[in-house]
Amino acid sequence: MSEQSGEPDQEVPGGQAGPQPETGGDTAEAEGSESLEAALAAAEARAEEHWNKYLRSVAELDNMRKRLAREVDSARRAGIEKAAAEFLPVADSLELALESAAGVADEGLLEGQQATLRLLLSALQRLEIEQIDPCGAPFDPQLHEAMSMQPAGEAVPGSVLAVLQKGYRLGERLLRPARVVVAGEPDTH
Repeated sequence: MSEQSGEPDQEVPGGQAGPQPETGGDTAEAEGSESLEAALAAAEARAEEHWNKYLRSVAELDNMRKRLAREVDSARRAGIEKAAAEFLPVADSLELALESAAGVADEGLLEGQQATLRLLLSALQRLEIEQIDPCGAPFDPQLHEAMSMQPAGEAVPGSVLAVLQKGYRLGERLLRPARVVVAGEPDTH
């Protein structure tokens, strides 16, 4: 037995004894190490695949949440637009009644109509519906509908002289254009 390694001595040709070589111990360890490395690599690949699936699921969930929020907002706006379409003629009628009642002596009726119009316009404003009253502003075909054109002495040509019917918009979306009279070039006659 060798003192250094603690292994039994083996006879070597020529009558001398030497350390005995290991019989398959290293190869078994090497095979076990290789199988552990292969198992580790397979586990890391599965972990990577699961991580990628998780990330895709999180992204898909986030996209779905955003899409649903857009759909809810779109449905809310569609409901507001439908309600506004019903209330805008009421506002127009009240404004016309106030204009025609300007010469009437019944102050109580006039004040009641003014209060009703203020309440209606306030309710529309809370629904984020903005009134378009462009008197004196430059004509904008995106917001205004020209009903006629009149020569104007003092007004700038292309500006709005009079508003026949006010327009309304919900955010950036036009619900109804303002119907206007546009100033033309002044008469030179």
